[in-house]
Amino acid sequence: MPKRGYHHGNLKQALVDAALTLIETKGPTGFTLSEAAKNAGVTPAAVYRHFEGREDLIAECARQGHAIFSDLMEHAFNDGQPTALAAFEATGRAYLAFARRYPGHYMAMFESGTSANATPDLAAAANRSRAVLERAAAALSAQLPEGKRPPPTMFSAHIWAMSHGVVELFARGRPGANTPFPPEDLLEAGIGIYLRGLGLIAPDS
Repeated sequence: MPKRGYHHGNLKQALVDAALTLIETKGPTGFTLSEAAKNAGVTPAAVYRHFEGREDLIAECARQGHAIFSDLMEHAFNDGQPTALAAFEATGRAYLAFARRYPGHYMAMFESGTSANATPDLAAAANRSRAVLERAAAALSAQLPEGKRPPPTMFSAHIWAMSHGVVELFARGRPGANTPFPPEDLLEAGIGIYLRGLGLIAPDS
C-alpha cells in the first residue's frame, strides 16, 4: 500500500510541503527531519533519498519560495507599465502579498539562516527575485540626472529592507495585529518619503 503523503509519486515535494507546514507552525528551526518525514507519511530514512539533512530540505523550500516570489514580482513590475513609479510601487505591494500568502516559504527564505548561496539552484532563484526589484529601481532612478542616481542595487536594497521591516513588525503574527495602520499604508508612506528625498516625486503641497 502506498504511504500516505506521497501516493502521487512525488516524495520530494511531499517532504517539502510537510516542511513548509512545520515551518509555519514551529518556525524554520523548530522541527526535525523525523517530524517532516512523519507528516509526509514516510520513514526518516526515506528523506535521505532526496535531502542530505534538514538544512538541505529548508534550502529547497527557500528555492521554491524565491521562484514563486520572482513570478509575483515580475507580474507586479509588468515591464515597467503603466509608469515606472506605478510599477515600482506594485513590487512593494507584491512583497507584502507574498509574505502573507506564503508564510512558510517566506520564513525559509529570510528567517531560517539558510544562505542564499547554499545551493546553486537556490542562488539562481534568489538572484532572479532580487533582479526584479533592481530593474524596477533602475527604471525609476533613470528619471534622475546621471550624477544623482543611486546605484540600483543600493536603491533596491533600501526598499527591500523597508518592505522586510514592515512585514516583520506589522504584517505577520501577533505584532501585526497591534499596528494602528494597514501594512500597505505604512509601506506606501515609507516609499513615498524615500522617493521624495531622491527627488523622484514631488513634495506634498
